[in-house]
Amino acid sequence: MPNGTWILGDLFEKDYGHSSSVKNLWETKWKMPCKMGVYPFHDGKYEDFEPIFNDLISKDLKDPYCDEYTNAFIPTTKRLVKEADDFASKDVEKAKSIYLRANAVYRLARFTYISSPLKEQVFEEQKEVYLRGSKLWENPVEDIIIPHRHAANDDGAKIPVYLRKPSGPGPFPTILLITGLDGHRPDNTERTTEHLKRGWATVICDIPGTTVDCPANRRDPLSPDRLFSSILEWIGENKDLDEKKVIAWGLSAGGYYAIRLAHTHRDNLLGSVGQGAGTHHFIGREWLSQLAKHEYPFGMERAYTAKYGYASFEEMKEKCQDGFSLVSGKGEGVAVMGLGMKSCRLLLVNGVLDGLMPLEDSILAAEFGSPKEMRFVTGRMHMGYPEANGTVYPWMEGVMGTMS
Repeated sequence: MPNGTWILGDLFEKDYGHSSSVKNLWETKWKMPCKMGVYPFHDGKYEDFEPIFNDLISKDLKDPYCDEYTNAFIPTTKRLVKEADDFASKDVEKAKSIYLRANAVYRLARFTYISSPLKEQVFEEQKEVYLRGSKLWENPVEDIIIPHRHAANDDGAKIPVYLRKPSGPGPFPTILLITGLDGHRPDNTERTTEHLKRGWATVICDIPGTTVDCPANRRDPLSPDRLFSSILEWIGENKDLDEKKVIAWGLSAGGYYAIRLAHTHRDNLLGSVGQGAGTHHFIGREWLSQLAKHEYPFGMERAYTAKYGYASFEEMKEKCQDGFSLVSGKGEGVAVMGLGMKSCRLLLVNGVLDGLMPLEDSILAAEFGSPKEMRFVTGRMHMGYPEANGTVYPWMEGVMGTMS
């Protein structure tokens, strides 16, 4: 920063001490969220995870990217899936609960980044089991392939999305939910359920560079513009979805894309939410040099390097800000904020003590283009949980109401 000080203060250089030890991670950071059933253990049960982490700790495992880490979860996923399948024909409510428990264990098995053939296999199984379980719901999830009509520059031809919509005839107001670095399409049951309560449909898409599914070229900073053009056109053609009532909601790494989308496709959206979002500093050398110390469960260097398609983390630190910054990106059309483009209504939400996406990145957005709306939660880290949703849902309700 210009004066050498970040909002994090002393925490900017503090090592939280868990990124290189599963034992420290479990005992100092994850055990309590697991007991509470909150991120990343939502839909799960402590009794499923405790023996897995005890086993990992006994082996003194330090690398979550290795197959040994992932293999530790697989017997539990197999057991839970079998139990759920057995109950599906005789106790639907119990089966639904167990399928979701299995989904949570699959999620942790392929955490934090789908970086190996085994993690890819686990992700494929997670999707299959999740969709199987959702067929038991009153409003199931639909697995849909959208043709990528705007594909170019090595984009893939197909866009996988999940659709969950209310009962009855549409068209329904729609939330375009944009996932993050480690949360993908099957990880959003709670959010889609909240949307159903409000009469909204949800379209869920993954972001470039994070799964084997997203077709957008991870090295091209303009590929998300093409991706969302194809998705929004499809929404406009779907009789169940109201193209005049669409709000984008980007989560964590997906928040960057929600902010970009608010500028590039402002005429297609009522509003957009960037929660835990980065815009500029988060991919700068100074911030990246301390990232491994902060609150993220595992070191992010390998995940970030793969997501953005660089050969090494050092190369990423050198080039990523010039390539992808919404403020100073050097390619034509990259710096949508720095160019002063107008946006649709844009809400930025985060915790003041976020060590993954600096709060400075949200504040920076206020310096450019259209006025922004913001809510920052004192004393909370990444995403501003648990209070953040108390801001997001009322804001979206108000924005949807402007067109009623």
